[in-house]
Amino acid sequence: MVIKAQAIPNKANPTIKQPGSVNSFITPFIRNKKNLFVVATVLFSLFALADMLSVGADAHVDVRPVYNQLSIPDTPLMSFSENGMIGTEQLKTIHHVVKKGETLSGIFTDVGLSQGLLLSIAHFNEDSRLLTKVMPGNTLTFQMNHAGELASLAYQVSEFKTLLIHHDIGQISTEIVTQEQQVHLVSTHGVIDHSVFSAGKKAGLSDKMVMDLANIFSWDIDFVLEIRAGDQFSLIYEKVYKNGEFLTDGRILAASFTNQDRHYEAVLYDDGSGETQYYAPNGRSMKKAFLRAPLNFSYISSNFNPKRLHPVTKRVKAHRGIDYSAPTGTPVYAAGAGKVIRSAYNKYNGHHVFIQHPNGIVTKYLHFTKRAVKQGQRVKQKQTIGYVGATGLATGPHLHYEFIYNGVHRNPRTVDLPKAEPLAKDKMAAFHDYARPILGQLHNINQGLIARIE
Repeated sequence: MVIKAQAIPNKANPTIKQPGSVNSFITPFIRNKKNLFVVATVLFSLFALADMLSVGADAHVDVRPVYNQLSIPDTPLMSFSENGMIGTEQLKTIHHVVKKGETLSGIFTDVGLSQGLLLSIAHFNEDSRLLTKVMPGNTLTFQMNHAGELASLAYQVSEFKTLLIHHDIGQISTEIVTQEQQVHLVSTHGVIDHSVFSAGKKAGLSDKMVMDLANIFSWDIDFVLEIRAGDQFSLIYEKVYKNGEFLTDGRILAASFTNQDRHYEAVLYDDGSGETQYYAPNGRSMKKAFLRAPLNFSYISSNFNPKRLHPVTKRVKAHRGIDYSAPTGTPVYAAGAGKVIRSAYNKYNGHHVFIQHPNGIVTKYLHFTKRAVKQGQRVKQKQTIGYVGATGLATGPHLHYEFIYNGVHRNPRTVDLPKAEPLAKDKMAAFHDYARPILGQLHNINQGLIARIE
């Protein structure tokens, strides 16, 4: 017998219909494909909207402008104009130190500038012509634009004066810039123990100031032979400052020198002619017809001696002059103005020069390494006439110097020399009015009443 199975509904859990449920709402639509597409579109839109609202709620922050929270500096972090980006042009600076043997023409070529521009500058005006007097050691400062053309050129004419040459669109202009200098008066005093230089250093003087001091009294004192321990000097001089910093020593305004109980004083004075020079308290110029020594002071190997044993021939031979031992090449000066009557060489005197002076005086200079004047040439006092050497009969580099008066050899150290002319009588009163106060200060320094001051 065949048994047929029949499904029996579960009465304990009957299916309960709930009108208004999602299933009852969707079921009729999903039976149709078009309705299914509409349902999917609506659901997607609802989920997207819900997500946007959720993100907007979570990301809600203070959206005030950021710039309100930044501190703005007082000055810009970068200036475009200063960096040549706006309103200016980048310039290249070239500093050229002039070397010995160089010419302006060569320097302009080296920095890429034309000779035509150099000529235009050199002949532009009186100021620009100062450029033609440039010397070794001077610095030329070129400023060039991006095309390699000259924008400006600076040349320091002196410690306090600078020449500026501007070149703009082919046009040249010049400017002289002068810097202010401050001059302080300084007084000092020194006593010689070993040398003038060491005493000067102890007194705070530079080597240059020691030489200036010696030059003032070089017509009265042979600083090579006559200086002794215990000699004294005092001076009032200038110190020059630039922008508050010491730059250089200036002029000696007044000085005194005591040498072996002989006392000399000098004052710098302009008599109205435009040339300043040193005068003794009586109004006579310190500059005389002859120097006591024809070169700057150094060690002396032998003195005036009419019965000297010659160092080369070993024979007794009159030494009618003075030997100044000095390094080879030391400049030798004409002791006085005159005319060169001999400039030659022989095996005894080596290179030598003789000068004829007024009033029957002849000076002779022997053993040069090189002569600087020719026979027949006129020379001035202190003009370089040759250089110390050891030519002829000489054991080492030195100058042999002779002074002959009316055919007789005289000791240059002790011979009476012609006196200098005094100031004109009509200028003497003004000189005394000027000299009296400064000489009074000098006397106080000598007596120790005024310390070294600045």
